[in-house]
Amino acid sequence: MKTTIIKNIPIYSMSPSVGDIDRGFIAFCDGKITGIGPGELSLPEGCEVIDGQKAFGPDAAIYPGFIDGHTHLGLCEDSLGFEGDDVNEATDPCTAQLRAIDAINPLDRCFEEARAGGITCVAAGPGSANPIGGQIAAIKTAGKRIDDMIVTAPVAMKFALGENPKNVYHGKNQAPETRMATASIIREYLQKTKKYDQAWNKYRIALDKYNRELEKARATGDDEPDEPSEPEYDAKCDALLPVIRGELPAHFHAHRADDIFTAIRIAREFGLRFSIVHCTDGGAIADILAAEGVTAFSGPTLSDRSKPELRSLSFETPGILDRAGVLIGITTDHPVIPLQYLPLCAALAVRAGMDKKAALRAITINPAKILGIDSRVGSLEIGKDADFAVWLGDPLNVMSRPAAVWINGKKEA
Repeated sequence: MKTTIIKNIPIYSMSPSVGDIDRGFIAFCDGKITGIGPGELSLPEGCEVIDGQKAFGPDAAIYPGFIDGHTHLGLCEDSLGFEGDDVNEATDPCTAQLRAIDAINPLDRCFEEARAGGITCVAAGPGSANPIGGQIAAIKTAGKRIDDMIVTAPVAMKFALGENPKNVYHGKNQAPETRMATASIIREYLQKTKKYDQAWNKYRIALDKYNRELEKARATGDDEPDEPSEPEYDAKCDALLPVIRGELPAHFHAHRADDIFTAIRIAREFGLRFSIVHCTDGGAIADILAAEGVTAFSGPTLSDRSKPELRSLSFETPGILDRAGVLIGITTDHPVIPLQYLPLCAALAVRAGMDKKAALRAITINPAKILGIDSRVGSLEIGKDADFAVWLGDPLNVMSRPAAVWINGKKEA
């Protein structure tokens, strides 16, 4: 593969080891960053060289591809109603076995708009109709086939607390109609999964013993032992196994402070890795969340206070959480806010008091860390995916726009 080098351009890497580069280069080949630094790289033979200032102008600078850690991109399609709405399977309070990748349509126009806005990676998953909604996927925003766009799938399991499950099941004469029932359903399935895990572990031990005894019986001519019965397969529990084992994080939809604390309580009870999604009341309890080591996605904030849970909606929240020491990502919750406005949401957080560098981290390296994909994306470092945008001006200025976007080393916009 041919190496491409963009030189003579400022680079904001979002990496502590690389830092900000006043005039430097980035080299990439076969989808990965192979070099980055100040000055110029000794040019390999046959490489493609782009002079950043000549190609894009004096205001150009390179930033990592932006990341939104909580969206429904491709599951709720643009300009369609029921036909393209695959966000919520609102027929069962537990749908842990559902996989976002089976509903994402990469040909939805919003992928193109996201790329044009400098967003190169998102987490896309089910909505918050059910206490347990299903598997979230981390995907790139470029591609025609979802299987070729996956960074990690699943990257998290969706849980939901508060108004949304209550509203969905209210009037169906079916739980949950209260916050108590929502929490109890989550506990019930997590406990069932623990027992399911124990049953399978017991079966595997019994099967190993059976195989040893069978081999011995055949060698000695003794009666063969009875083969143990395999536990009955349960799709929901099977999907939740990595959650209760601590291998797959839980993402809890929670706006209100009491719901956030319920999420923490359940996570502690079952030893879950977890993050809070939305965290609307987070500003009022930021010190507690920091002490608990909570990570969170803040938003969507560029919207109205459409329900009681959003009473505390404020662009000040991500800054308050960041200053308290909470690892925070900013989210559009696309399509609530169109994904291309992710930088605008970060800019409005800065206007409300958030440190500018912190706001940039909240749409680059922070969501990558929260999602556990920071070894590949979120900052510009050797060995990471070549996902970046050349911005004409400050990306947190509403008048700025990307001149070009690369995803996996391929120019996509």
